[in-house]
Amino acid sequence: MPVVRDLRVLLRLRNFRRLLAVRLLSQCADGVYQVALATYVVFSPENQTTPGAIASAMAVLLLPYSLIGPFAGVLLDRWPRRQVFLYGNLLRAGLACCTALLLLNPVPDWLFYVSALCVTAVNRFVLAGLSAALPRVVDTDRLVIANSLSPTAGTLAATAGGGLALAIRLLTDGSDAAVVLLGALLYLLSAVVSLSLPRTLLGPDRSRHRVRLREALSATASGLLAGLRHLAERKDAARALTAMTVLRFCYGALTVMLLMLCRYAWSDSESDGLALLGLALGASAAGFFVAALVTPWAVGRFGRFGWMGGCAGAAALLEPALGLSFTPAPMVAAAFILGLVTQGAKIATDTQVQTSVDDAYRGRIFSLYDVLFNVAFVAAAALSALALPADGRSVIVVVTVAALYAATSAALLRRRRAQLTSAPTPTNK
Repeated sequence: MPVVRDLRVLLRLRNFRRLLAVRLLSQCADGVYQVALATYVVFSPENQTTPGAIASAMAVLLLPYSLIGPFAGVLLDRWPRRQVFLYGNLLRAGLACCTALLLLNPVPDWLFYVSALCVTAVNRFVLAGLSAALPRVVDTDRLVIANSLSPTAGTLAATAGGGLALAIRLLTDGSDAAVVLLGALLYLLSAVVSLSLPRTLLGPDRSRHRVRLREALSATASGLLAGLRHLAERKDAARALTAMTVLRFCYGALTVMLLMLCRYAWSDSESDGLALLGLALGASAAGFFVAALVTPWAVGRFGRFGWMGGCAGAAALLEPALGLSFTPAPMVAAAFILGLVTQGAKIATDTQVQTSVDDAYRGRIFSLYDVLFNVAFVAAAALSALALPADGRSVIVVVTVAALYAATSAALLRRRRAQLTSAPTPTNK
């Protein structure tokens, strides 16, 4: 198979393997840490979880990225990206240890959220840097397959980390602190592996001396405006980001619904709820894996916008068909489908952005990408909190999400048809 052949070629590239290892360890730690937070907020016996409480927690942890994101992008376009991976993961390891200490002692909830916010804030720099650095370790011809393997493998690593966190929590009788300490260890290992990459290999291209922090921060506003102007000139990249933001909104709404179903509708105990959540995460991870295999072929066959439109269209049809029963088996199947279509669309979006924007702007554009992701996810959680009952069953949420998927699919397929119409017709000689 061409996909398998290309994967073998990529894995023979030493620096690609090293960057991939940094991603896998870092995102596995993210999965561990995020599940620790989720189980503390949603499944702790002392917490009476509501959709509003979940939305509030997401807002506290994610909305500040709307401010951090632009700063992250400007700094990523000035700092050696290898150093971002090194110091970012070291900092997260230390902060995760602080979170574990807070979990072991009775402290106000706001202090716990501040600690968690600090850990996840650094994540914006690391993830945006990984995406911006990928074109520096593979050639353009294999960028699509690299985007299939690398981010998808990272997502699978995060899912595996989440599964490991659930297992450890059950084995340690609900110790969230032990789970967080495991995440700290994985962050530390990711920092160590990043030292195997040459300092200057990952860019950015600008051949200037290291910029002082004050100077970099003072240039944030003008740098962000320049990045936005650059994105406005790359209309296909802007279209892809807009579509992916809508898909992320849909995913956020369904995530909150799934959490409430696992917590109240499908189980009578914490362990049963965690087991069902783990099953859904596993199904979604399987969908991510299948997306990594089929997306390179699908993009080659249908084009990036054609594949994204097909993914959104499939979700529009299958999500209500499987979700309106509000029973575990169809919802687990829906988790697989949504994992496949969401990751498939994301791979195409990543490639569109990477190939459409200049390297000097990639850090800013991918930081904006992250901001859109987080705002969409929190907005979906907030709106779901208004519609979801206590047990998570809501026909309104399922139908509304299906309509958004359908509208996004229609817009993407129109763009694909426009590309085919404007393409030059080959002539026979």
